[in-house]
Amino acid sequence: MKNNDFLRFVTAFGAVLLNALAVHAAPPNDDYIAGYATGMLKHKLMLDIPSLTVQNGVIILPEGGLDIPDRSNVMQMLAEIPGVSAVKIAETAAGPIPQAPVAAVPAQPAEQPVAAVDARSTLLPAGLLPSGHLFSPLLADPRWAHFSAAYRHFMNDNFDGRSVASVSFGETIPVYRGNFGRLAAQWEVGLQGAVFSDFNLNAPSSDLVNSDFIGSIYASMRAKQFSAFGRVYHQSSHLGDEFLLRKADSAFNRINLSYEGMDLRLSYEFPYGVRLYGGGGGLIHKEPSSLKVWMTQYGVEFRSPWRMDFWSMRPIAAADFKNYQENNWHTDVSARAGVEFGNLQALGRKLQLLIEYFNGNSSSGQFFRNNVEYIGVGAHYHF
Repeated sequence: MKNNDFLRFVTAFGAVLLNALAVHAAPPNDDYIAGYATGMLKHKLMLDIPSLTVQNGVIILPEGGLDIPDRSNVMQMLAEIPGVSAVKIAETAAGPIPQAPVAAVPAQPAEQPVAAVDARSTLLPAGLLPSGHLFSPLLADPRWAHFSAAYRHFMNDNFDGRSVASVSFGETIPVYRGNFGRLAAQWEVGLQGAVFSDFNLNAPSSDLVNSDFIGSIYASMRAKQFSAFGRVYHQSSHLGDEFLLRKADSAFNRINLSYEGMDLRLSYEFPYGVRLYGGGGGLIHKEPSSLKVWMTQYGVEFRSPWRMDFWSMRPIAAADFKNYQENNWHTDVSARAGVEFGNLQALGRKLQLLIEYFNGNSSSGQFFRNNVEYIGVGAHYHF
C-alpha cells in the first residue's frame, strides 16, 4: 500500500478511536450503582435491601427483595440509573446471594461471572424511545447496522483492488417497548438503517467502489435468555462515480440491484458468555427478477464474563455463517475476535477493536456473485 493510501486509511480508522476518546466518560462502577440503587429504594420506596448486588452493570435483587405489588415499575426505575444495563431478580441454589453492606465492599472487588447467577427475570426500561436493545447485535455479521471503520486486505483478486477501507454508519433504534403483563418478558418495535461503503485504497484517489443502503422496520422480544428479531427491509446497491469512470471501457456489467425482504433470527444465551443464534428469510420483491429467494444465517458468539483491569477490556469472539440460494447454498464465513472496552463509551455504545476474516461470496451488493477472501482489522461501536 502506498504511504498516502495508508494515511487515508489511518485517518478513517482513527476517526472512530478519536470519537471514543473525545466523548467518553468512565461509566459508573458497580459500587456506585449499588449505593445509588440502595439509596433510591430506601428513601423513595422505604425498602431496605442490603443484599442488593451489582455485577458488570447488572443489578441483581434477591428473590424476596421486592415484596410489593408493582414490581415491574420498580425494576424499570432501577434500570434508568446511569450505568445500569439490566435489572434481574435471582437466587442461587442456596438462597439469596449474601452481600456485605456497600460501604464494606473493597474498591476493586474480584469480579464474578454473571453466569454464576440463575437469572429469573430481566427487564429493560419500557415506553417510548427506550434505552438498550432486547436483541443483542450480531458481532460478526458483515451487514449488521452499526458504526465502524475497518481495513481489509483481500487475498485474491477481488472486484477492485486488494486494499480496501470499509466503513458503516447505522443504528437499531427501538421506538416503543412494552412488557408481557407480569411475565419476565418484553417486546419492542423500531427502525434499523445503515449505509455500508467500500473504498479502493489502491486507486489514486481512494475511489468509492460500492455503497449499500439498508432500511427496515423490526420487531423483537426477549424472555430470559431467549430473544428474537424479525424485520421487513429494503436494500439497494450503488456504485461510486470514480469506479464507473475507470470501468467505462471495460466489460464490467453493472447490476441494478434492489430488493425487499423479510427475515427472522432466534437467539439463546448460555452461561459464561456463550450465545447461539440462527434464522433465515426470503425476498418478497427483487430486481433483477432472476434473483433467487431464500437464505439462512446462523452463528456463535463469546463475550467473556470476566473483564481485565486495564481499560476494563473484555475478550470477545464471534463467527457468522450465511447460505444463499442465489449462490448454490455455498457457506459465507465471517469471523471476528478482539476486545471490548467497557470504559470507552459514546451514547451507550462500547468500542470494540476486532481482527476479522471472511471467505465466501462478497457481501458488497453489486458483487454478490464474486467469491472473495480477506483479513482485516477494525474499530466498531456496538450497544
